[in-house]
Amino acid sequence: MQNAVVLLADGFEEIEALSVVDILRRGGVEVVMAAIGENVEVRGAHGIIVKADETLANVKETDFAVVILPGGGEGTENLKASHEVFDLLRRQKSEGRLIAAICAAPIVLVEAEVLDPDQHITCYPTCSVELDRKSANVPVVADGDIITGQGPGAAMLFALVILQALLGEKTMHKIARQLVTNVLD
Repeated sequence: MQNAVVLLADGFEEIEALSVVDILRRGGVEVVMAAIGENVEVRGAHGIIVKADETLANVKETDFAVVILPGGGEGTENLKASHEVFDLLRRQKSEGRLIAAICAAPIVLVEAEVLDPDQHITCYPTCSVELDRKSANVPVVADGDIITGQGPGAAMLFALVILQALLGEKTMHKIARQLVTNVLD
């Protein structure tokens, strides 16, 4: 079974985190929601309190097929402030496993120095000025071991692309049909 971790920091964008958790679990991926910090209750950008499964400290040594960072302005700042997040991302990269970030969170990938110089990414349009590269103006970009999404409106497609990377196109299309979505069209 494939596994994933979604990192939750106070101020995370709820749609970007919970859509991914939901879609990956529907596809059969074991997903751990890991809170940054000591408290498993994490406040989203719009005041929704989510109870994470674990803290990052408790799962940071686990080998995950993919590490996923939801965005949100405050959430991204809190991810950037965590040495544990940077350590996890760098280990993930060095071991050739997937990293996915959406909205403002690709900034964390730049700061953690886990992007190859020629890797293409996308992000929330106003965040592109903080990147060391041009950001594509498309909903989702998958380039090598990095998957990035543009923002809340791209969350479902972002999740489906991650699902495809983990379990293949057949599973991705099956879940997309169950969701009655046309985001793959």
